[in-house]
Amino acid sequence: MKNKFIAHPWHGIDLLETTPNEVYAFIEIVPTDTVKYEIDKASGFLKIDRPQKFSNIIPCLYGFIPQTYCEKSVATFAQQHEPNIQITDGDKDPLDICVLTSRNIHNGNILVRAKPIGGLRLIDKGEADDKIIAVLEGDDVFQSYNDIDDIPTDVINRLKHYFLTYKNLPNENKVCDITAVYNKTIAHQVIAESIKDYKNNFNI
Repeated sequence: MKNKFIAHPWHGIDLLETTPNEVYAFIEIVPTDTVKYEIDKASGFLKIDRPQKFSNIIPCLYGFIPQTYCEKSVATFAQQHEPNIQITDGDKDPLDICVLTSRNIHNGNILVRAKPIGGLRLIDKGEADDKIIAVLEGDDVFQSYNDIDDIPTDVINRLKHYFLTYKNLPNENKVCDITAVYNKTIAHQVIAESIKDYKNNFNI
């Protein structure tokens, strides 16, 4: 019977043996989407979270790493690097990932292999909401990037702008802040902490 059902994107896809050097990423949103999709945690189906409010377009493939979770371990790790900011917890979601590719991929709800090379430390209302930055495995352009310093500054700035503005309405105070752009070593540690949080919460 197991072979007759599609695996749950969050719980049913095993980690790669090479994780955190390589990871599976389940893609929820692509740059052509005008609505924000996210996984329904109970069913595993994609659902519409909300229409994109303005002209903000995600500049990459965006989704999460299966069998990860952001809670106490992720928050504690972020707090160690941000002693002047109070970080109360993780955001209690799978670990987000941005996958860079030179190819036009027009739909989400797909699984890709990616190479993490850095990340953004985003704090949203006191919660750690890291965004791992990775490159699509085998991509003609981005596959040669091995660490965060290989990525052009303009690409990083586009990612930062999206995450700093995609929730905001006019005349509202910003609700999140990016406190660091970190390298591959830190990204690997964040992934490891999110796997630890997943195992602690889901008895794996």
